Amino acid sequence: MTVLHLDPVGGIAGDMFLAMLVDLGVSAEALESELAALPVGGYRLHWSREQRQGISGTRLQIEIDEQHHHRTWLDIDRMLTGSRLEQSARELARRIFRRLGEAEAKVHGIALERVHFHEVGAIDSIVDVVGAAIALQLLGAPRVTCAPLPLSHGSVQCAHGNFPLPAPATLELLKGIPVVDGRSTSELVTPTGAAIAAEIASFGDMPGMTIENSGYGVGGRHLPDRPNLLRGILGKPAGDSERDLVSVLETHIDDGNPEWLGALNERLLQAGALDVAYSALQMKKNRPGTRLTVIAPCGSEEALAGIVLRESSAIGVRSYRTERFKLTRRSAAVDTQLGPAEVKLLAQNGQTLRITPEYESCRQLAERSGQPLPRIYRLVERAADRLFAEDEKGERE
Repeated sequence: MTVLHLDPVGGIAGDMFLAMLVDLGVSAEALESELAALPVGGYRLHWSREQRQGISGTRLQIEIDEQHHHRTWLDIDRMLTGSRLEQSARELARRIFRRLGEAEAKVHGIALERVHFHEVGAIDSIVDVVGAAIALQLLGAPRVTCAPLPLSHGSVQCAHGNFPLPAPATLELLKGIPVVDGRSTSELVTPTGAAIAAEIASFGDMPGMTIENSGYGVGGRHLPDRPNLLRGILGKPAGDSERDLVSVLETHIDDGNPEWLGALNERLLQAGALDVAYSALQMKKNRPGTRLTVIAPCGSEEALAGIVLRESSAIGVRSYRTERFKLTRRSAAVDTQLGPAEVKLLAQNGQTLRITPEYESCRQLAERSGQPLPRIYRLVERAADRLFAEDEKGERE
């Protein structure tokens, strides 16, 4: 997996983020083709090369026909849900807009469903958010890190009036996220930029990596004291293990039918869960219970949580994202006296550590041959040992 580190030299906004991804190599044509899956028209994207204080990058300008169209959070969420966008991009865009909606709801003291977007409900911001979700997938869904964001002071004119900087919604979005004093009276971090960064990135210093590329998203203003740029640094993570982000879903069940739980396990795996596990609990009122833990790809949380809520007695599901360290894996086949079988090669830093038989392949071989599964495993492991030795010999040569 690749790592994308965000360096907010001049802050972050939705258009700067999208332009930075194109500057890193995402095809503007492919991006616009995917955006066509949205039931939204009346806009044109203009890409150009511009400089800020001598540094060249990509600038995005969005020309729109529509003016002053206010959409609710529910309007946007329904539009995204019913769109033809690829699932991972669609769900990421929905999560970003939900963050925006919840921040606006908190600032204005209203329910999420009553939130009317103004700036972020306009065509250009919808394109920024959905385009960012699409472009990240086109870039290979890298793990994203981000330096602390620079916040401004002063005020900014918006649909509600003259708001203090940082905008109240921006502050709400950045709760729990490291920031620094940007020492600027210009708005450096917009609500859309804050929502994107808060949803996709972990914050801190640039991680160890081998740099492969860098790109710059150009902001519209010329700042007097710094280049108005968002810099992206793309590379391979340093170290011996691969890393990625996964989602963990959990719920506690004290009245579950064991037969339902067995079926739920299979259903979740069929729907794309990476792993499903049950563990015993002692719950309230001295009831024995079960903890369900689901490891899932980021972006699949809502779909998998829906399955848990529909097909078990759970009434709530917790979800959080966490970093995972893992060995590099690849598949291979070995020949045994009873036929071929699939194995998994696990490596660290390019060196094969072990080879493990694939259960399903061994089960099928056992059924075809009439031999016990333990014997099949022993045959496959012996054949894998020979493959392991050949692999090590090839690495030495």
